[in-house]
Formats: sequence, structure tokens, C-alpha cells
Amino acid sequence: MTDEHTAHVLDFFTPRAADWDSRFPDDGPAYAAAAGMLGLRQGDAVLDAGCGTGRALPALRAAVGPGGTVLGADLTPAMLDAAVRAGRADSGTLLRADVARLPLRDGALDAVFGAGLISHLARPEADLAELARVVRPGGVLALFHPIGRAALAARHGRPVTDDDLRAEPRLRVLLADAGWRLHSYTDEDDRFLALAVRRA
Repeated sequence: MTDEHTAHVLDFFTPRAADWDSRFPDDGPAYAAAAGMLGLRQGDAVLDAGCGTGRALPALRAAVGPGGTVLGADLTPAMLDAAVRAGRADSGTLLRADVARLPLRDGALDAVFGAGLISHLARPEADLAELARVVRPGGVLALFHPIGRAALAARHGRPVTDDDLRAEPRLRVLLADAGWRLHSYTDEDDRFLALAVRRA
């Protein structure tokens, strides 16, 4: 991630961190349902990449149990502080880290969860390849958003376009080039969820 992109991410998320959860108060069940789609087992290791205020962490902890590993990584200190205030640090270890350069060994994880992540990646292919690096072959990546592409575009007052990174044909190629195979793709009004498997 470039210094310019880092500054952009911090400028965007820092002032929004304190009231982030209150702006989207009904998203909790959608996060829990998406986390459940990862197929995690007791004892697994999972990363919430770009975890924000940590809304997925309790569901991820429930899936992997007390013997599993749950990490939440985010670039914005204010978001991590909000996760602590919300009590979500009890569900996982919080790291200030750039998903483009994760402090994890190769193949350390069974899965990665990324909510709202892809639109904030500086170099999508390289950054998704970094996520692939830290996941074992056969491990899973979930790219999630609590509303679909059309609803999100409408929220921001713009049309849905085929050059959106989340458009299925573009995302399939992007993931393949980064070491993933798109397994399933859901784009509905109340959920976007793309599940990919780490290729051997």
C-alpha cells in the first residue's frame, strides 16, 4: 500500500470510527451468517482482514471455539479502538496491520473474512495474493458486504457498472490471478458474498 493510499484510508475511516456501528445497527446478523459460510471448524485459524470495529469477530470465535485462533487486522487505529470499546477484543487478537503486508507466515490460516474490503485495496490483485499467501491450500476467502452491489451503488448515488471489482466476471479473473478459485457468488439486495478457495 502506498503512503498516499494509506493516508486516504486513514482520512476516510478515522472520523467515522466512533459512530460506525450506530450508522449500521442492523448488520450484525448478516455478518454472523456470512462468517458461518466459511465452513470453519473447531481449532481453525481465521483472519478478519480490514476488521474495522470487529463485528465479525464474535461469530468467527464461535465457529473456531476456544482452541481456535481469531485475528482482526485493520490499518486504522480508531477502528481498532472502537472494536475494543465494543468488547470485541475478547473474541480475537487485534492487529494494526496492512493487508498488503501481513505479519503472518505462509499458510498460517484456514480462512480469511473480508467485509467491505475489496474496494479499499490499493492493488487488488497483489493484495488478494497476499491473502492467498497466508492461507493454506484449500482454505477459504469470504468477500462480504451486508448489502448487494445495486443497493450499495444506490446508497452512493452511482450506477452499477461492469468495471466494479465485485462484478462476477471481473472478480472471478481477479481472484484466479491472485491464487484463488471462485466457488460461489451471491449478489442480492441484502447481501454480497463471494466465496473463494485457495488453490494448491
